Amino acid sequence: MARILVCGDIVWAHDEVKQLFNGLADVVRMDSPDRADFLAGLKPGGKYHGIVGIYRHNDSAARVGVFDKEIIGALAATGTIRWIAHNGAGYDQIDVQECTARGIRVSHTPGAVDDATATTALFLIISCLRHFAWGERSAREGKWKVPISSARTHDLTGRTLGILGLGGIGLRLAHLVHAFPMRVIYYSRRKVAHAPEWCEYVGSMVELLRQSDVLSLHVPLRPDTVHLVGEREIRTMKRGSVIVNTARGKVIDEEAMIRALEDGHLSSVGLDVYPDEPNVNPRLLEFPQNTLLPHMGTETQDSQREMEVRALTNLRDFLVKGSGKDLVPEMRGKL
Repeated sequence: MARILVCGDIVWAHDEVKQLFNGLADVVRMDSPDRADFLAGLKPGGKYHGIVGIYRHNDSAARVGVFDKEIIGALAATGTIRWIAHNGAGYDQIDVQECTARGIRVSHTPGAVDDATATTALFLIISCLRHFAWGERSAREGKWKVPISSARTHDLTGRTLGILGLGGIGLRLAHLVHAFPMRVIYYSRRKVAHAPEWCEYVGSMVELLRQSDVLSLHVPLRPDTVHLVGEREIRTMKRGSVIVNTARGKVIDEEAMIRALEDGHLSSVGLDVYPDEPNVNPRLLEFPQNTLLPHMGTETQDSQREMEVRALTNLRDFLVKGSGKDLVPEMRGKL
C-alpha cells in the first residue's frame, strides 16, 4: 500500500483523512522536531522511506523550515515522492522551480480561501476609509472619538477600488464592494473573460494606480512580484489614497510605503501580511489610522476545513488518477 506523509497539523478534517485514504494509503505523521531529523527520515531505511506524496501546511516550517532547494533535493532523491499537496492558496514557502526541475508536482488550494480573504480585505477597506480601528481604540481608551475627525474619513460609495490581480479572491472582493456601490477597476496580466461588465479592465498597472482611491493587492509572491508596488508605483497614486494588502508582505516595498504615510501621500494602509512575519515593523504602529491584522485572512473554521479537505483531495486524486486538479500555475502543461 502507498505511504503518504502529513507534514503539518490536521485540525478539522480528521474524519475526511480516514474517508479519503482508508484502504488506499498508509498515513504517516511527520514527527520530526527539526530539519536534520526530517532529512534523515527521508533516506533509505528512514522513518519516511517509501513516501509517495506529501500533504504540507505552513505550520510545519516551524520545525523543518520551508521546502527550499535542499529539502526538494532530498524529496527527489527518494525516487518515490512525486506530489506535494500544499494547504494554502499562496505557496511561496515551496521552491516550485526546483520541484519542476526534479519532476515533483505541487498543488495548492485556490478557491477555498476566496471568501475569507475577500471579506478580510473588505474590512480593511472600510476601516481605513472610516478610521474605525482608530475609533475603536479611542473608545477603549476612554477618549470618545478623540482625535477622530470627519474631515479625514470617507464613505465607500462612489470611491474607486483598484484590484491588482483579479483571481478568485479579487473577484469575490469586487462583488462585495459593488454592493455599496464602489466603482471597481482591475489590472491583471490578461483581461478576465468571466468578470462582470461593471468590473472595468484598465490596460496598465500605471492606469490602475492613477485612478484608484483604494488599491487592493491580490498577486502571488514570486521573484518578479517582490516590491511590485514600490516608490514609483505609490507616488503614481492619488495623494490621500489607501493601500490594502491581504496577499504577501513582500509584494510592497515597506520602506517606500512608510515614507508615503509619513508625508501624507498615503492616508492609511490596511495590512494583514508583512515582509517578516510574525514581526511587524514598529514604525507602522506610529500611524493610528492604519488597520493592522496578524495574518488572519483565512482564520475561520469554515475556510480552514475546506482548505484541508481540498489539499487532501488533491493528494488522493494523485494516488488514484495520477494527478490532482489544482496544480500551481507555473506547472500547468509542463509536467
